Amino acid sequence: MKKIFLAIIVLQACACFQALGQNLQKIPVGHIQTPLGSIWLQLDERTPNHRSSFIELAEAGYWDSLTFNRVIPNFVAQGGCPDTPEGFKDLEYLLSPEFHPELTHVYGALGAGRDDNPEKLSARCQFYIVQHPDGLHRLDGNYTVFGQVIKGMDIVDKIVRVPRDPQDQPLQAISLKVEIRYLSPEEFHSLSSSSHD
Repeated sequence: MKKIFLAIIVLQACACFQALGQNLQKIPVGHIQTPLGSIWLQLDERTPNHRSSFIELAEAGYWDSLTFNRVIPNFVAQGGCPDTPEGFKDLEYLLSPEFHPELTHVYGALGAGRDDNPEKLSARCQFYIVQHPDGLHRLDGNYTVFGQVIKGMDIVDKIVRVPRDPQDQPLQAISLKVEIRYLSPEEFHSLSSSSHD
């Protein structure tokens, strides 16, 4: 009887470790739902603080009442908090820069907004997506790039071309619903490769 009981415990432990291993292999991917369609984001492990911050705010539903508040063709689609003291002055919402030489402002790069501060601190509640086809490399080393669009740049292209006011704010609000989807390596590969089809 003891042997059977022990065998059951061992099997249950193995199943738990197997499930844990599968969860550890899951890749957190950003998913932005907008009225114009979905945008999928790879979050780069080489910028761990920005990556973790994005995941934390997304899972808290921080952006779900906000919008793409600044859209400029051949520049960026910027979303999140407006240019307010909360975003740019409150220490809770600031991050030290995480510049990496291989993470540059290419088409589809995901970057962290900031105001003009000498430490180049990021406003963790604000992000932008580079829409210029040739990239915006004059921003390299000044703004942290922490991810890349892997699917949905056609949606970003539509977003920056909507009618907007003189402050580059869309005349009709482009709402955000930002969440994190945990994908297996196979699902991630399928998603990222489908963007090139």
